[in-house]
Amino acid sequence: MMFEPHVETLPWRDQIRSDDALYRKQIAYLLAHSRFYQGKLRDAGFETVERIGGLEAIAELPLTEKSEVRASCSEAEPMGTHVAVPMDRIVRIYSTSGTTGTPSYIPLTAQDLDNWVTTSARSYSASGIGHGEAIVSTYNAGPFAAGAALGAFDRLGMCHIPVGTGNTERLMTAIRLLKPSAAVMTPSYAAYLGEWAADRGLDLKGSSVRRLLVAGEPGGGEAKLRARLEEAWGAKVTEAMGIGDIGVSLWGECEEQCGMHLGARGFVHAELIDPETETPSPLEDGAKGELVLTHLRHQAAPMLRFRTRDHVEIWTSVCRCGRTAPRARCIGRTDDLLIVRGVNVFPSAIRDVVNEFAPAVSGVVLIKPLSAGARQEPPLPVSVERARDSEGTPELAEKIQKRIRDVLVVSTRIELVPWGTLQRSEYKSKLVQHQAG
Repeated sequence: MMFEPHVETLPWRDQIRSDDALYRKQIAYLLAHSRFYQGKLRDAGFETVERIGGLEAIAELPLTEKSEVRASCSEAEPMGTHVAVPMDRIVRIYSTSGTTGTPSYIPLTAQDLDNWVTTSARSYSASGIGHGEAIVSTYNAGPFAAGAALGAFDRLGMCHIPVGTGNTERLMTAIRLLKPSAAVMTPSYAAYLGEWAADRGLDLKGSSVRRLLVAGEPGGGEAKLRARLEEAWGAKVTEAMGIGDIGVSLWGECEEQCGMHLGARGFVHAELIDPETETPSPLEDGAKGELVLTHLRHQAAPMLRFRTRDHVEIWTSVCRCGRTAPRARCIGRTDDLLIVRGVNVFPSAIRDVVNEFAPAVSGVVLIKPLSAGARQEPPLPVSVERARDSEGTPELAEKIQKRIRDVLVVSTRIELVPWGTLQRSEYKSKLVQHQAG
């Protein structure tokens, strides 16, 4: 299933040639309309389109940090000085959750919104869903940017059944009565629903859902978690990924399940950098680094070399499905990274190793660092929840500790806790809990 085959199978060298022309126009637009980038580029010595050049020289430009954009906001300009259109051209304003303070506002013009829906339609259709099918969604289409992705289902000609977050009884009733062939949710919620159904003796595997689309957090690409979800649902699991400041569902995985394709090709340019040195890394098979994204034809609030803080692995070889765009798998968030005596470890990587011990464990973990910040001294405390009927012997804890040390080169202290001890989520999981004070 391809939403736009002529775009999705275009040779990548031709895509880069087209993107270069779009990039030069976007740079000219920024210099003409964005006070934020006028100042930022001038201060870095890049005052003209000619001085900036094309995509081959993009790594010379300064990176954009989320904190910079937030700092440009004020009572008079609540969306920031990077906004490049007057208010009468803005048709939608989304916001972040604001968990760290005042929400960030994300404005869109009509063209921006249409581009977001197109991108999402490419990304989600890669999973195999299409015209005439029914899909049930669990994302709230209210203030948050993820709601824009839901327009993709209309664009694909599907019957969309929106339920929203935190309505498990309503969701399961909709699945039972309306029989959708697909469902979209976070991997955490998909895992929670597997347990919820088992607790009530419901046959989730026997439901109508045959495709499970997960997004909103890393995890859907972890081999053990994916296998657990597919077993619970009796459905094929594919994942998608986006970031509010750039676009929703920028990447989407196809039925080959070998990484998420860049569905935003032609709208967004992707780079990799070393998160510590900020130096560029080549896009090639097996490359890992922090994802940096640049808008190519965005109007309301374009971003240039925006640090996503998503740490990804990239593949550039042509996929068996025929799509030619690079593929990515999110390993974790660089701002969630823990450094244990010089070794970098992502919380999701610890969860992936623990999941190897199913069915003796539930797969739910909670890391409890003893000090604030990324740097930690070993052993790193990790609570691992036992499976429903597992006794959780000291030998099991020792085996998990050894496996984590062998795979991740990190020393941990494993505490096995009873089934149901660790909190589940109907949206996103919390894998790290720093000690108070």
